[in-house]
Order: sequence, then structure tokens, then C-alpha cells
Amino acid sequence: MSIKKAGLLALPVLLVGAAAFVQGPPTKKAPAKVPAFDLSSLDRTADPCTDFDQFANGNWKKKNPIPGTESAWGSFNVLDKENKEVRLKGIIEEISRKSNLAKGSEEQQIADFYRSFTDTVTIAKRGVSPLAPWFDKINAVQSLSDWAKVTGELQVYNVPTVWGFGVEADAQNSKWNALYEGQDGLTLGDRSYYERTDSVTANVRAELVKTIDQLLQLAGFNDPHPGQTIMDFETKLAKLQLTRVQLRDPQKTYNKSNYAALKTLAPTYDWDAFTAAQGLKPDTIILQNKEYISGTDALLKSTPLETLKLYTRWHLLSHYASLLSKPFDDANFHFFGTVMTGRKEQKDRLTRGIRATDGYLGMPLGKLFAKQYFPESSKQKVSEMIENVRTVFGQRIDQLSWMSDTTKKMAHAKLASFTYKIGYPDKWKDYSSIDIRPNTLVENVMNAEKWRSEDNLAKLGKPVDKSDWGMTPQTVNAYYNPLNNEVVFPAGILQPPFFNPDADDAINYGGIIAVIGHEFTHGFDDEGSQFDADGNLKNWWTATDRANFDKLTGRYADYFSRIEVLPGFNINGRLTLGENTADLGGLTLAYYALKNSFKGKGEPKPIDGFTWQQRFFLGWAQVWHGNITEAALRNQVQTNPHSPARDRINGPLPHLKEFADAWHCKTSKMALGDTSRVVIW
Repeated sequence: MSIKKAGLLALPVLLVGAAAFVQGPPTKKAPAKVPAFDLSSLDRTADPCTDFDQFANGNWKKKNPIPGTESAWGSFNVLDKENKEVRLKGIIEEISRKSNLAKGSEEQQIADFYRSFTDTVTIAKRGVSPLAPWFDKINAVQSLSDWAKVTGELQVYNVPTVWGFGVEADAQNSKWNALYEGQDGLTLGDRSYYERTDSVTANVRAELVKTIDQLLQLAGFNDPHPGQTIMDFETKLAKLQLTRVQLRDPQKTYNKSNYAALKTLAPTYDWDAFTAAQGLKPDTIILQNKEYISGTDALLKSTPLETLKLYTRWHLLSHYASLLSKPFDDANFHFFGTVMTGRKEQKDRLTRGIRATDGYLGMPLGKLFAKQYFPESSKQKVSEMIENVRTVFGQRIDQLSWMSDTTKKMAHAKLASFTYKIGYPDKWKDYSSIDIRPNTLVENVMNAEKWRSEDNLAKLGKPVDKSDWGMTPQTVNAYYNPLNNEVVFPAGILQPPFFNPDADDAINYGGIIAVIGHEFTHGFDDEGSQFDADGNLKNWWTATDRANFDKLTGRYADYFSRIEVLPGFNINGRLTLGENTADLGGLTLAYYALKNSFKGKGEPKPIDGFTWQQRFFLGWAQVWHGNITEAALRNQVQTNPHSPARDRINGPLPHLKEFADAWHCKTSKMALGDTSRVVIW
């Protein structure tokens, strides 16, 4: 769970952070079968009606401590490691052994990027020099207008400042791309880190101040108390920003404005210099928060120019510190790796090189990954699963007692218009213009980031290309995009424990089908439900039905907000509402899709002493088993829209009568009474 800059629009909606259907390259030996459910994971001393996670996963968690290089360890991490550190490693190392690769070819780019990351001798010799031209530009700033220009230039390279631009489908006209503006610029990623008064969070702030001092001193700067100066400025900036819960409301963050009106909101700031530096000539912009723009303009006006220059110098250095020589890399890791997430040590350099290559050249690598690990035949299997879920969702809509026929008709229309992507893109982008060389790591990253920025901004004012993907094929995840009204399943998530060809249906339905149902439900969660069948931000509900829905989801949010994960740190039920709703919906849809599949065949007999109903829930628990450091857990509940893994297991299950019936639970922590359960979809 790393710190990321605040998004411009809360899209797409992610499952989390999985890998391929599973035929690898031909081998002489048949691949080992993966157990449907490993019985050794069970803690039979635990009561499933009291703590189902402990019952299903207690021994797995005991046998699988968090590796020192990780902040969390569970199904997603294991699959991600297999995809990146085994499969991609093999692909990259094979390419790297080749010589005379054509300049601009994907193989040349992959091989030379990897070489540049692993060439620690050259990296050490270069020190901080790759950033020197940019430091010179910052130092030369003589006015707020100059500062706007330089920060605009740095935006092209993904270096944060107080706000940023991005191009995405217009939420009220989803067939066309529009320019969005959004808040940004907090090193700690979220305003809660600047506001909380507990000792743990105060220590995080103190550690950041020390890290800023250390890194800037390493870079040769001698500003007095730079860490505290930046902390003070960012604290003022944080107070102006929307919370992550507020950012979840697309109605409030969609404020279409013409460019002249934007300039009126922030008259001190030189918007022309900022936009021109990015090659933009905006006409209209969708603003995230007008008050933030005005408030930040006033803050910039009252802040000494030297402080703004220091702030920008820090964000440039912080953004690239992990790519510089070892002292910079180590100091950066100590804070962002250890302090923020509890990791004890870095991965080895070669492994980091594999992951960095994937991070910046993920699609070229994805093309090779998909070809080797995801057969075309798998798409048909997943398509059938998706259609099964669509059928059940339609049946569930018909059965709703809280929704009128008028709104049900619109819900069916949206459900029918859902589209989906499976595995990998049908067409691949051309990356050949990115200049990658074997001994210039920082420049390679800058060139890749510049390509991304220019590719994104070039979409402005053009029709939306619905063939675009928001994830690489090897990614262990899935997502729903409300603007396209589509669900997307990369090849990476389509393997055990999500989908296991050796498992019985109950385990697979608790895994991959619940994942599919999760993404479908995102189209009808508190955010997705505000978009219509065409992907436009448009109300399709009657007032009474919307009130009923809000009452149900409000109860569910309150339920999760009462869950304390660490002393003083509770789940934010409003922040996690979309994901929690999707988990509840995904489980419900998958359960009844499984039940439907037995029609005409009869119910299966128990396996390993567990009924199909019990195995379904064991399948869900297996997907989410995991351990997490306290630092990462604190970070997650403050910044992440997903509940911790343990609560993705134990959280929704008490609201499912099907779970209580399966495990013969009387009213208990894992089995709420009829009046306490929340049934949404």
C-alpha cells in the first residue's frame, strides 16, 4: 500500500492489488496441481461463528510470516511475486541476453531499461547529477510566474505540485475526453497524516522532517530547517484539501468551468505559464474543488518564494531518490518503506530491476507475458463466468423489496449494457518513441513518464477510445470503470486461488466468481450508481429509491466504522463503502450463481468433510488470507478505499444469512440477526 498522489477522478474502481489462466510454456513435466483448499491452513481450535478468518486461515497466517521485504503478505502478494519475480524475470533475462537489438524495439527498451537499473556502478558515479539541470531551473526562479512555469514543466515528468491536470472521459459526456484538475502535492499522501494528534502519526511527521533534511543535505543543499519548512507548508496545504471521503462524491467534484473562470478563481497564479509548459491550451476544465483553488492561490501568495522553491526541489528529489545512488536510495526507503509501511529491508537490486522495468514498460512486457501465459481459449471460459453473474444480478434486482419497478427498469438497462475486457488488450500502443539507454536510469524514467503524460494529454478533445486498458495484463487485480460501464479482468488475476482448474466449483465460485461479482457491484455502489448505462454522471433513480439505497449503505458504512483495527485506528466506513458494498454484492451474486449451476444436476457431496456451502465461504477466505505490518495497516485505514484483508473476510459474512446457515451459527459476531443484517443487492 504505497503512498500515491491524489487522483483527479476516482477512477477506475479497483479490486486491490492478481495473475494467468495458467498454461505456461510447454514442459516435459505436467504442472503440479494446486489444492482447491489447503486443509493445513485451518485453525480448527477457532470457532467459525466467532472469527471465520482465524478458523479458515489461522494456520496459514502462522506458517506465512511477512517477509522482511514486504509490508503485507497474502494471496495477492504471492501471485504478484510469481508473475513479476518468476515469469517476467524469465522474459526480461532472456531478452537481456540478446545483442544488437534494434533501437526503439520493445526488446531493446526492456533490455536497456533493466540494464540501466542494475548498473549500480554507473548510478553511484552519477550521484545526484541527473537532476542537476532541474535544480538549476528551480534555483533560477525569480517570481511566482517562473515557479508556475517550472512546476508545469515538471508535471510532464510526474513530479507533484499543489495541483495537477489529467485527461479522462467527461463524466457528463462520456464519449468525449475532457481535462480534469485535481488537488495534489502532499508528501504523506493524505491530509489525515497532517491532522491526527496521536503519538504514532506525530512520529511519522517527525521522521519525514528528518528524511527531508537528510536527502536535501545529501544533494548538496544547505537550507536552514528544510524539513520543518516543508512540513509547515504542506500542513497548510492539507487543510485546504478535500478528504478522501469527499473525493468519493463525483457530484461534488465535477465542476465544469471555462479557462477564464479558473484564472479568476486563482488570480495570483500564472495559469498560462503552467499550462503552456505542458503543451496545453485549455478551453474548459472540470475542477475538483473551487474552494481549494482559491485557498491555494492565497496560500501561494502569502508563502515566501524561497519556500516554494524548496518545496519543489524536495518533490523532485523525493520522486527520483530511489533511482539515485545508494545513500539517497537508502534514506528514501527508510522513510517510505520502513516508517510508512513497516518493511524491514529492500528487495535485491535485480528483483527491483525487474519490477521497475515492469513499472515503466509494463505494456510491452505485458504483450510478451500474455502470449506466453494466457491462451486465447481462456477468454471464452471467463466470458461464460461473467454472463452467469450478469444473469444472477438481474434476478437479484427483480427480487429487491426496497426498489421500485421504475428504477429496476433502469438498473436492468445498465446491467445489460455492461461490457468487459479479459486478459489483455486487443490492440497495443506504440512505445517506440521512448528513448531508453543502458546507462541513464533517471533519464530513462523521465522519458517514459514524459511519454505517458503526452499520451494522456493528447487525448484531450477527442473521442474516448474504449479499447484502452487501465492495467497491464500481468497485474494481479481487476477494475470497474463507470465512464465506460465496463469490467476489466487482466490475465494476472485468473489463476489460483482466484481461479483453479483443479478445484471444485464451490471454491472457484468463492474466488473468481465473487471477484467478478465484486466488479459488477461497483456499477451499483455509492459511486458507480450515480452513472447511467452510457457511463454518464446522471441520476436514474426515483427520489424514494435513492433514499432507501442511501439508508442501507449508510448503515453498512456505520457498521464498518465501528471496527477498530489497531488502538485508535478504525476503518473509515465512508471511505471503504464502495469496496465493502462490492464485496457483499460479489459474495451474494457468486453464491446464487453457484446454486443456479446445480439445477438439473443435483447438489455436490461434501469434500474433506465440508458441504458446498461451507467450501464456498472457505474459497472466499482463501482469497483474502494475509498478514500485514502495523505501519502498513495504519496507512491503509487512512488512505485506502479497501478494508484490511481480515475485515474483507469477517466484515461482510455476518450480513449473509447463507453464511450463518452454512456454518450453523446462532446469533453471534459472525451471524447478525435478521433486523441487523444489511442486504443491498
